[in-house]
Amino acid sequence: MLSRTVLDTPASIRRSAMDLLARREHSYTELLRKLRLRGAGTAEAEIELDRLVDDGLLSDERFCEAYVYARSQRGYGPAKLREELRQRGVAESLVEQTLAGDEWDWAALARQVFHKRFPEGEASEPAARAKQLRFMQYRGFSGFQADW
Repeated sequence: MLSRTVLDTPASIRRSAMDLLARREHSYTELLRKLRLRGAGTAEAEIELDRLVDDGLLSDERFCEAYVYARSQRGYGPAKLREELRQRGVAESLVEQTLAGDEWDWAALARQVFHKRFPEGEASEPAARAKQLRFMQYRGFSGFQADW
């Protein structure tokens, strides 16, 4: 039987947050949600998360950069990443700043993703072309990368 521990002390909340951060970066909002699911009160969890931010152990900027890097390596474009980061509670300005960074060549990534999925190249029939466009849109590449 799975026992559920209640996070009722600042030390237990911090320890649980540190355990989660040891596995991967988290956004502030994402970590708050996970702590609340584990039984921590919102106010107590926010206090501990603010301390982690002050200590430099929790950073939305670091999370955003790591997330964009990891997902772009798997072939996802800026539109999909923007939506996923928004769902994880990252500030819109931070998302836009990260996605606009010089280290991301979205057009090259779109070409790479397109040619991996469609090695035969661009389709000539409208139905097949529509399928290719839907795939690219699903992956997060909008019209500005349509020159694959």
